[in-house]
Amino acid sequence: MNSMDGAVILDKPAGITSFGAVRRVRSLIGGGKVGHVGTLDPLGTGVLPMLVGRATRLARFYLGHEREYVSGIRFGWATTTYDRDGEAVREPVDVDLERPVVEELLATYRGTLSQVPPQVSAKKVDGVRAYKLARKRRPVRLDPVSVEIRELELLEVDGSLAVVRCLCSAGTYIRSLAHDLGQEMGCGAHVASLRRTLVGEFSLENAHTLESLESMRKAGRIEEAVLSPLALLPDIPVHRVNAVEAAHIRHGRDFRISPFSSCSDAKMVKAVGPDNRLLCLGKAQVPRMYHPFVVFA
Repeated sequence: MNSMDGAVILDKPAGITSFGAVRRVRSLIGGGKVGHVGTLDPLGTGVLPMLVGRATRLARFYLGHEREYVSGIRFGWATTTYDRDGEAVREPVDVDLERPVVEELLATYRGTLSQVPPQVSAKKVDGVRAYKLARKRRPVRLDPVSVEIRELELLEVDGSLAVVRCLCSAGTYIRSLAHDLGQEMGCGAHVASLRRTLVGEFSLENAHTLESLESMRKAGRIEEAVLSPLALLPDIPVHRVNAVEAAHIRHGRDFRISPFSSCSDAKMVKAVGPDNRLLCLGKAQVPRMYHPFVVFA
C-alpha cells in the first residue's frame, strides 16, 4: 500500500453534491480511486468520509454505521424537497414554538420507526433515481423503510426554528423527519440547516475543509490528510504476522492464529506485516484459521 491508500475526512461545505466533493478531493490528492461513505445533501455540511486508493475496498463495512446530525428545522411551511431549497407547498403560517410541546413531540420519534424517504432523494424507482423523476414532475412512490433514531435531543428553540441533534441509523433522512414533525404539528416544517457531526468512527475532530486540503497540497503535505488503513475499522482487532505468513497472505492463503492470542476468537482480524502495513482483513473459517477475503498487499 502507498501513502495515498486510506481515508480523507472532509468537512463538506454547503452547495455541492457529495459526488462533486469527491471530484474536488480526487484532484487535490492527485487522482486515483476515491469514494465517499454516506451521501450528504447539497444543503448539508460536515463529515463526509472518503476512502482512497485500495482502501475503497473497505466501503462495504461503513454502510451500516450510525450518523449524527445537528439540524435546524423551520416550522410554518413544508416544501417540495423537505428542505429550504424546495418550493413551499402552501402559504407559510406564523409559528411560535413552545419548548415543552416540541420535546413531547420528539419523544414519539425515538426508537425504531417506519419512514418514507423524500421524493427528491437518491432512492431508485424502477432503476431511476427518485429525484430525476420528481424534477420531471412524474409521480414518485417510495416504500417506507425501517430506521432507528437512537437519540433525538432538542438543543434550542427560537420562534419557528427548532435545533435538534439526532443520532440515527444509516438510511435515516433528516428531511423526512422534519417533514413528519411538521405534519404532526399541523403547520408543516422543513430542514433549514443540516450539519453532520459523525459517521461511524469519523467525526469533525479529524475532518478537513477543502481550503485546508488545498493548503496542504500546496505545501507538499497532502499525504498527512490521509488516515492510514490500519487506523480504520478500529473495532476489528490487529493480528501481526511474520514475513513468511505475510508472503502466504499475499498469495491468498489462509493463516492461523495462536490460541494464546488476544484475538483468537475474533470473527475478523486485520493482518499486519512486519513493516506495520495492513495486509488484509481475515475472516474466521474454522476456529483460529482465517481466510484473507479483503487483500491490500
